[in-house]
Amino acid sequence: MLLIGSHVSFDQKEQLIKSVREASSYGANTFMFYTGAPQNTRRANLDSTLTKTAITEMEKNGIIFEQVIVHAPYIVNLANRKEEDKFAFSVNFLKQEIVRCHTLGCRYLVLHPGSHVGEGMDVGIQNIIDGLNLILDDDDSDVMILLETMAGKGTEVGSKLEELKKIIDGVLKTERIGVCLDTCHLNDAGYDLTKFDEFLKKFDSLIGLSRIHCVHVNDSKNVFGAKKDRHENIGFGTIGFSTLISIIYAKELENVPKILETPYVEGNPPYRQEIAMIKAKKFDENLQKDLQKISKK
Repeated sequence: MLLIGSHVSFDQKEQLIKSVREASSYGANTFMFYTGAPQNTRRANLDSTLTKTAITEMEKNGIIFEQVIVHAPYIVNLANRKEEDKFAFSVNFLKQEIVRCHTLGCRYLVLHPGSHVGEGMDVGIQNIIDGLNLILDDDDSDVMILLETMAGKGTEVGSKLEELKKIIDGVLKTERIGVCLDTCHLNDAGYDLTKFDEFLKKFDSLIGLSRIHCVHVNDSKNVFGAKKDRHENIGFGTIGFSTLISIIYAKELENVPKILETPYVEGNPPYRQEIAMIKAKKFDENLQKDLQKISKK
């Protein structure tokens, strides 16, 4: 079964109901959301009545609640421990975010591993391990943290599978750690996605395919190995439509949700059109032009 969706909104007023309705309008059967703005840690109180209504709407619209993904905000950085108070803030906030995920009934929380900001890769990795152990130590929920594969820009940790393996191996509650693949990031980090079978074999030998619980499907504006992280619409970048389709429909990832994070075109979300392309396995070279026309009406 194809599990396909995109990033959607979550606001204070309608909360998860807004997310479900937006995802349904795109023809999705899963989705990803932030429980607040991705640029800050301000969070509204969760309303259980709204959550129950949203779950009912998911059932009516064919959205698989068990495969809905939450994304942690970008500003959290476990790899940086230059200032202990900021590190503690990241740890405590992620503890709260796990509680919010559990309250909502969502099992998967995607996390950017972080940037070591000059402390060195080994130090950054150890900081992440220490942070994750502090976060999971007294938490007995089933929420799983998914470490996202990164592009390698600046001092990012997690652009190499070996770095993710070191983190996972260092976490005491290793069953609570998984991985989120990002196709743009993998391309920009120097992984040849035209040889995705080989990549999966390497991933399996190092980490294990059973740890993959989400795939961010994005084309890339960058050349292979650029380490820049600039997403492009499906089929309009350097990865290409056929390669992305082969990843989306890879048998090994059949039961893993695929989430689009592609850029808006002239203020218009491309997700309904991109999901339709993916389902049909047919590239629409006019997608961007059509979205631009909509913005001019």
